[in-house]
Amino acid sequence: MSSRHRFATFSLLLFSVCFLFRPLCVACEGTAARQPTAKNSAELQQGTQPGQAGAPQSPTNDVGPLFPVVEHGKWGYIDKSGKIVIPLQYYFAYSFSEGLALIQPFPVLGSRAIRVQFIDKTGQMVMSKIYSYAQPFSEGLALVVPAGEEKWGLGYIDKSAKMVVAQEYKEAKSFNEGLAAVGVGGKWGYIDKTGQMVIPPQFSEAYRFSEGLATVKIDGKWGFIDKTGKLLIQPQYEIAYQHVEGLAAVKTGGQWGFIEKTGQMVIKPQYDEAYPFSDGLAHVEVGKKAGYIDKTGKYVWTPTK
Repeated sequence: MSSRHRFATFSLLLFSVCFLFRPLCVACEGTAARQPTAKNSAELQQGTQPGQAGAPQSPTNDVGPLFPVVEHGKWGYIDKSGKIVIPLQYYFAYSFSEGLALIQPFPVLGSRAIRVQFIDKTGQMVMSKIYSYAQPFSEGLALVVPAGEEKWGLGYIDKSAKMVVAQEYKEAKSFNEGLAAVGVGGKWGYIDKTGQMVIPPQFSEAYRFSEGLATVKIDGKWGFIDKTGKLLIQPQYEIAYQHVEGLAAVKTGGQWGFIEKTGQMVIKPQYDEAYPFSDGLAHVEVGKKAGYIDKTGKYVWTPTK
């Protein structure tokens, strides 16, 4: 077995361990997308590190899931067997989403701006444009800033690289369940895929919809709205994640618990950290101990050390 194949196999094993035992936070959203800066570039890189992909990849080109790996500073992709499918040739590579992935074809040196492009699972560049900022595709659209057009703001492209929602936002997030949170005049609202504002900007922060509800921040507290903008769960939480599998992790009084869609607390606040459910289990932490609970709050796995 070649050293490269051994490396790729080891990387896949490492990816599997990270995926299985990482905090299950696929529904948690991080910092809002903003006009590209060095800090934003770092956030994008940190937000899509190998081993943090949340969902199975789409079967583009009859190729199964591919995973980013790095060797000697160059990135490429392997399949489940550890075989290198796309050569290690990029300066960074992000996880695939809806059959496409972002790669950095050029090094970032000193103050040089980040540049990214989209590839398919054959490694083929699918768009001629280069972007100074981009997020993975979600529901057929990707949030981007074309290189050299930073002054126009953030917009959304389809998979043909056509700008379908105008570049007019200084802050924006990816689409989910047909809507995307955008920042206008220091407040957040939601647009549909035509760019129409369907929930007026009124929140100090807002995150994506999940299971029909979205977390929004009002007067320093988090609550939940529906797709009409109606406040269904009053702002009362220090932090709140999206609903996943019917439950949402929320922090109140310094402790984490879980609520259902009516706002009823079904697992009382008792954890130092808690993350969304996935396949019926949620990762929680108390002190230095971590484990997984089911939807009754019962531990199904706890570490022995």
